[in-house]
Amino acid sequence: MDLSLASEKRLLKINELEELRDYAYERSRLYKEKTKKWHDQYIRNKSFKVGDKVFLFNSRLRLFSGKLKSKWSGPFVISKTTPYGSFELDADDNKFMVNGHRLKHYFCKEEVGVIK
Repeated sequence: MDLSLASEKRLLKINELEELRDYAYERSRLYKEKTKKWHDQYIRNKSFKVGDKVFLFNSRLRLFSGKLKSKWSGPFVISKTTPYGSFELDADDNKFMVNGHRLKHYFCKEEVGVIK
């Protein structure tokens, strides 16, 4: 067997392998873009204002939570907003900052309009 022929075959195989890897990378990128587009169309933007009542998701409750225990605590009142999606909550003279992804609106019966 000729060594130059073997080295040429090996070089062709390496180039073919790189082309397959590039193709797989491109297909993976397209799949991720499609998945992100599909996911983002179902995301609802939550807008909170100062004075709104909100519930706070308690992420530390997961370890020892009971089956029926709620993971949401509150209601809290928003006292300050920042342009980066974090909010300052007011709870009995305690103020703390939280990320907006951990909040959801609190609607009491008067705001919804439910009659007893």
